[in-house]
Amino acid sequence: MNIQQLEYIIAVDNFRHFARAAEACSVTQPTLSMMIQRLEDELDVKIFDRFKHPVEPTAVGQNIIKQARALLRQFDELKEIASSEHKTVKGSFRLGIIPTIASYLVPVLLQKHRDDCQGIELTLKESTTNNLINEILTGKLDGGILAGPLNNPELSEIPLYYEKFYAYVSPDDKAYAEKEIDLDTVDVDRIWLLENEHCLRKQIEYLCRLKEKKAESKGLKYEAGSIETLIHVVDYNSGITIIPEMHAIGLDEERQDNLRSLKNRIAVREVNLAVSGNYVRRAMLDVILNIVRSSVPKSMQNPDLKKFAVGIFND
Repeated sequence: MNIQQLEYIIAVDNFRHFARAAEACSVTQPTLSMMIQRLEDELDVKIFDRFKHPVEPTAVGQNIIKQARALLRQFDELKEIASSEHKTVKGSFRLGIIPTIASYLVPVLLQKHRDDCQGIELTLKESTTNNLINEILTGKLDGGILAGPLNNPELSEIPLYYEKFYAYVSPDDKAYAEKEIDLDTVDVDRIWLLENEHCLRKQIEYLCRLKEKKAESKGLKYEAGSIETLIHVVDYNSGITIIPEMHAIGLDEERQDNLRSLKNRIAVREVNLAVSGNYVRRAMLDVILNIVRSSVPKSMQNPDLKKFAVGIFND
C-alpha cells in the first residue's frame, strides 16, 4: 500500500469514473486500474463495484476511502511542517467561488496571483453554494469563497470581507425619486430576483420580507441567472433589485445614479473562505487569504460590520 494508491481510489470516488480519475491523476487508465487492483488484492476486498455505472464504492470500500482521506490529510500535515521549516509555500490550491462573487473577484484574483504568487498553482472554479460545499467536503476542492455564515459543522469559515447591500432602481420606477429605499414598503411585484439556487436570492427574500408578503404577490415575472442580467432587466422593465457593494462599485457612471441606500438599516453580505474542518495546510491558507483580502477595499474588511450580516438561512 502506498500514498499513490490512496490518491487513486479517492480520485475514482470523486469522479465515479476510472478514465476521468486517471486524467485527473495524470496517469493512464490501465495504470490507475492496475494500482487499485493491487491494493484490493493486498487488502483482499473489493473497493469498487465496477459493474455499476457510474462506478460506486462497495460498503467496505466506503470505509476504506474515508480512512484514505484521513491518511492523506495527515500526509499533507507532514508536508506542511516541512514547508514551514524552509519558510516556503509551494503547491496547488483548488478554489471554488459562487457566481455572484466570481464575476467581480476572479479577474482581480488572477492578476494578484500572476504578480505575487507564481510559486502556487491556483485553480478557480465557479459553481453554486451547495455544489462547492460538497466538493470541499469530498476533497475535490481545497476551499471556497462563499456567502455566509453557513454554520456547517464540517466546515471552517474564515471571514474575508463584508459588503453592503444597495437597491438598484429603474429611472422609470416611482421609487427613483427617493434618496433611500424603504424595503418594508416596496411592492413585491416590483422586485426582481435571482434564481432559487443562488444564496443571494435567499438574502434578498429575507431583507424584503418576501415570504411574508407572498400572498399579496401576483407571481414572479422572471428569475435571473446573474446580477448583471438583473440590472439589465431593471433598466428595461422598471422595478427594483438588490445588489452587493462590490458589484455596485463596478457599475458605470450612468448606472451609479440608479443606486440607493437602504432606509433605516445597514445590511451586509458576509463573504468567507470555507475549508474542510480538518484542512491542515495553514501556510497555504494564509497565502490565499492574503490574495483575496488584497483584492477588496480595506473598508469592507472591518470586523465590526459582522453584526449587520444577513444570514443565508433565516427561516
